[in-house]
Amino acid sequence: MSEPVSMLGLAIAQLALLVVLAPGVNGAIKRIKAILQGRQGPPLLQPYFDLVKLLRKDGLVSEHASPVFRWAPAFYAAAFATAALLVPVLWSPAPLAGWGDAIALVGLFALARFALSLAGLDTASAFGGMGSSREVAIAALAEPAVLLALVAVAWRTGGTDLTGISGWLLVHSAAALAPSQLLAAGALLIAVIAETGRVPVDNPDTHLELTMVHEGMLLEYSGRALGILMWAGLLKQLVLFSLLIALFAPFGLAFTPADLPLALAAFLVKLGMLVALISLIESSSAKLRILKVPELLGAACALAVLALIAEVVVG
Repeated sequence: MSEPVSMLGLAIAQLALLVVLAPGVNGAIKRIKAILQGRQGPPLLQPYFDLVKLLRKDGLVSEHASPVFRWAPAFYAAAFATAALLVPVLWSPAPLAGWGDAIALVGLFALARFALSLAGLDTASAFGGMGSSREVAIAALAEPAVLLALVAVAWRTGGTDLTGISGWLLVHSAAALAPSQLLAAGALLIAVIAETGRVPVDNPDTHLELTMVHEGMLLEYSGRALGILMWAGLLKQLVLFSLLIALFAPFGLAFTPADLPLALAAFLVKLGMLVALISLIESSSAKLRILKVPELLGAACALAVLALIAEVVVG
């Protein structure tokens, strides 16, 4: 009886950690970008202040909105909350390791995108429709890159269970520097940048109607619903960052309760290094034209295919 209770506690603790940490990660990216660009930048805790302000406000709903528009924020947040429990962040195995694998993780992301795209179209807003169409078009190229990269990483383990993949890499630590793994890491990093709507694919800080992708789908939302969507979007970003860490740098995962403090410290260090890398990429590159994004994501797919071929031939 104690094992299910402990796993339930672990699931609650991991979800709470990621939900609380998600806005701080975004604040850290903005802060590091400001330092690299010679600006003062916003306070590190500014995303928390913005979200709390939105959650305290009532929202306005268009008279043309259907239940799809009203329920999309809850569905969107629930999908990412479930996805957060499939990734081994601090503890191995992941809280929902026996309930889903890498394919289920990608499916949850697709379901969340589908719900938000429908909500963007629901009120017949021009900007919402434009954002939804661009989001789906980018996803049609980003999702194959994610799947191919995951398959390339999972080829050696013989399964798509994320806990199994990270556990295999812990035992065979030298494999982390294999050319196939480096190619898969590069492909997944590009796909993560696209999935999170960061530069050079999209600019999350802009609200220009000709460049918006993710923000275009949120224009009709306000108040508490907008706060939930924004917080869920930040949770999605942190889950993808955690996925990168779990697949390519799982060192430091806890297997006993006594290892949890060290596992938390190791995760924060690895997350800080990844945040610094993302900030450096955004500070040293400009946003691509929308017609150039398929070329970038095509390169990610090509890297993932090369990684898979290297695993099949060499491995």
